[in-house]
This record gives sequence, C-alpha cells and structure tokens, in this order.
Amino acid sequence: MTASRSRVAVTGLGTVNPLGGDVASTWKAALAGTSSARTMDNDWSERYGLSVNFACQLVPGALDSLTRPEAKKLDPSGQYAMVAAREAWADAGTPEVDGDRLGVVVGSGIGGLWTTLDQWDVVRERGARRINPFTVPMLMANSSAANISMELGARAGAHTPVSACASGSEAVALGLTMIRDGRADVVLVGGTEASIHPMTLAGFANIRALSTRVDDPEHASRPYDVDRDGFVLGEGAAILVLESEEHAAARGARVYGYVAGRGMASDAHHISAPSADGQASAVREAVEDSGVAAEDIKHLNAHGTSTPLGDIGELRAVSDALNGVTDQIVVTSTKSMTGHLLGGAGALETVFSVLAAHHRIAPPTINIENLDPDTPMQIAQNAPAALPDGDIAVLNNAFGFGGHDIALVVTSA
Repeated sequence: MTASRSRVAVTGLGTVNPLGGDVASTWKAALAGTSSARTMDNDWSERYGLSVNFACQLVPGALDSLTRPEAKKLDPSGQYAMVAAREAWADAGTPEVDGDRLGVVVGSGIGGLWTTLDQWDVVRERGARRINPFTVPMLMANSSAANISMELGARAGAHTPVSACASGSEAVALGLTMIRDGRADVVLVGGTEASIHPMTLAGFANIRALSTRVDDPEHASRPYDVDRDGFVLGEGAAILVLESEEHAAARGARVYGYVAGRGMASDAHHISAPSADGQASAVREAVEDSGVAAEDIKHLNAHGTSTPLGDIGELRAVSDALNGVTDQIVVTSTKSMTGHLLGGAGALETVFSVLAAHHRIAPPTINIENLDPDTPMQIAQNAPAALPDGDIAVLNNAFGFGGHDIALVVTSA
C-alpha cells in the first residue's frame, strides 16, 4: 500500500430522507425551501406524555423497492442505508472493481434502535423463545456496512464510525483515507439513522435539545433566527461513492466533484455542549488538508441545528479557523428543511455540499423571520444563493455529542 495525495472523486449519490426518496427529488425539494417537519400521526403524545409530537419523518414510499424478505432482516436504519446505497451504486454506473479494492464505511449514531427496543418488548411480554432470530445482526451498529459489503462483495474493509451526529461525516473522512492509503480504489461512504421513537424524543426533550413549537412544526427548525429553540428530529440515510481520480478516469465515470480534505478533532470538554476550539481545529485541519485557500471557500453547509447555543458559536469557530476570511462564504443549514438526522446528517449534508458545488447554487436556510443580530456570516435566508463559476470549495461541518468534530472540504469538478 502506498499513500496518495491524488484527488478523490464523488461518482455516485443516493439518499432516502424526509425531503425525498432519491437524490433528484431531495435536491428539488431543498432548492424549493421545503419543510418536512409535521405532527406525527400516532398516539405517542397521549400514550407516553411526550411534550414534542412532531418530527421530520421519512418521505412515504421511500422503501418500496425493498422486498419483504429483505425488509424483515434489516432494522429500519439498515433499510434506509441499503436503498440509498443501491441508488448511489447505480448512479455511479455500477463500477467494475475488484472486491479486494472495494470498501464500505457507513456510520450510525445509535444503530438498530427499533430492533433493540421492539425485541426487548417481545422478551418481556412473550418470552425469550419468541424473539426474532435475526435480532443481533439487525441491531448491530455495523449492520448497514456489513449488509452493503456483502451485497457488493466489498472486501477491502467494512467500517462503522459511531460518533453521534458526526458519524456520517466521519464515514466520508475514513473512506477518503482508505483511498489515499491505497487500501481501496472505490469506497461507498455515508450514514444512516432511524431514531424517531418515543424514547429518543423524550430523552432529547428532557435535555431541552428539541424545539417545542408544537403549534407550528413546519417552522420549528429555524437556524440563526432569534427565536430558535432547538432542533427537530429527522431520519434517513445518504450514501456517496468515492473513487480515486485515476480509477474514475480509466472507466470514464461522471464526476460530481471531489472530497478534497478532512479535519477531525475532539473537544474533551462536555458531553453535549460544544467547544469552539475543537470545531475550529477540525475546520483548520480540513482546509489545510484540502490545499485550498480560505478565499476559495464560497459556501458552508453548516452543522446549524437551530439551537440557541450552537448556531452562532459554530460560525465564530469557522471565522476563527479561516482567520476572518469569510465575506465570500454563503452559509446554509439544510437541517432547517430535513430536521436533524443524527448519524445520517453529515452524510446527507455532504450530498448537499457536492450538489451545491456541482450546480453552483446553495440551498436556503428556511424559516428565518428575524435574523439573529449576532450572526457573523452571510446566510442564504429563505432562498437559494448562486455560487460563482470557476474552481470553488465548499466546507461542511458535523459535530456530535461527546465532542466529535468533523469538517470536510468538497471542491468542484
């Protein structure tokens, strides 16, 4: 194996999420500034006393391509990842690649939550003999990476970073490293999460992380607005096909853009409160690793969860990392539309970053009625923003509970 600094291309994209069941419908909805937050059609609020009864749930019909036997052996998180991976693989043109040179990295913040809790209910209520024999393979956090690797015959490695809300972005970073290190020519990377459940809603609500705008859920996720009061829980998966530039060129692959750099840091500060130092460190490392100048960064897909503490602190950390060279950057938080996909968030936002560089347009941050006067950077408020021609770079941040900081730099093709 030899380390390589050659560029790593993005040749395939796939997703299922609250905005759409594929990349095309998702991108169209994002550019239209669509909110996916809705009051849930269930009795959880009355049954469990939940204070928050809305979320950004998967768009209907997104999993229709799965056969019934396939679905029965996969946790919802695994179902999401499999559908997204199949789309990404087809979008890349189903590359012909030696299995020993093909890898998979799919992160998840929680893993098979539904399987874990449902099967515990079965044991409690009906006895151990009635448990689903596929329980353990379904609930494992690495289930998605394992099943995708088996479907495609990927033998270069199947990995699963579990770093809370940074998991999907860390998967992209690890896939980039696999190709640079000579371990693989092609790697499917991404993240998945299926955690809209009474327990997680209650847990996040009890630490006051969720918006409580129950009377107006569509406008609840409002990063950078003075009245932001927390995030909206989302679900879904996104997968990207990364490929060495040489391998992509040899087969004449269509290239969306390049994952040019990654930065990884940890706060060592607090389990749920962010640290600007850790965030700035990850951004600084990602930019240095990519080789681009701060002036080349034209767009930031921010972590931007719509929390009072996190939104402005992140932008200040970015400004610090770039030595204040931020006037040219247009900021978007696509979580205003998708909600927060936890372990799937960074992967979906990498897809958005790649598409923004490819199409030269930044999606909007919606629901901004009164921009926080402390916002230190230019926001794409409620409408898409055009990006310039020429070579451009996009910065994408993902930060997770526990102080996991991941920054990625994507460049145009």
